[in-house]
Amino acid sequence: MLSEERHRLIVERLRTKSTVTVQELVDLFNSSPATIRRDLNYLHKCGLVQKVHGGAASISTDFNTTEPDMSAKALLFTKEKHAIAELAANYITDDDFVYIDAGSTTEVLLHHLKSKITTFVTNGIAHATFLAARQYNVILLGGHVKSNTGAVVGDTALEQLEKYNFTKGFFGTNGISIGSGFTTPEPAEAAVKQKALAHCRHAYVLADPSKFEKVTPITFSSVSGAAIITTHLVNRVYRKYTVVEEVDP
Repeated sequence: MLSEERHRLIVERLRTKSTVTVQELVDLFNSSPATIRRDLNYLHKCGLVQKVHGGAASISTDFNTTEPDMSAKALLFTKEKHAIAELAANYITDDDFVYIDAGSTTEVLLHHLKSKITTFVTNGIAHATFLAARQYNVILLGGHVKSNTGAVVGDTALEQLEKYNFTKGFFGTNGISIGSGFTTPEPAEAAVKQKALAHCRHAYVLADPSKFEKVTPITFSSVSGAAIITTHLVNRVYRKYTVVEEVDP
């Protein structure tokens, strides 16, 4: 087994158990104690586990169950969001068929578009209004509207997404961690994100540094499911799981 695979499995095991022993991991992976200790040393240096005598313990990760409304989120990390959005906009061409997820950073992305005739699908009411006012071809998903985020969710939206094949998709997230992946607080919104992401040839998650090492209740993708665009990656281990693009704010 490759070391990267052991590292991933150790971190995942600590999601369900608060501690693991060296001997437990030796038996699990059929590896030597020296190999497991090197693994734990590496994960400890990366900030993914806490070394303890005879094994390792899980690192406490911020866990959030609520989501601020769009007006509140729009005031946070504005410099970072514009830098991330400007880089993301460079990936969109006239020939693309693009999914734009509801969210504050994806909304900023719209202000940096350089393409002229791209077709967009979105579950963000504000996003659709902005794009339509600028003469883009835009499709707004149907369904139930969440009052705090302006996101359209529900069975109708999921049924519509089933027929689409996007060249690119751009998503927001409330949390990112190696163990839990990309997460969001509300199941209906997570379902739309998951479905849309699964129908993208190339998927990008736009995330300022505050989103890392945070977990909210519902996972909509593993970290390997999308590239990440951010301003500063503190924990370099994410590069083992996906492509990460960093941009100066």
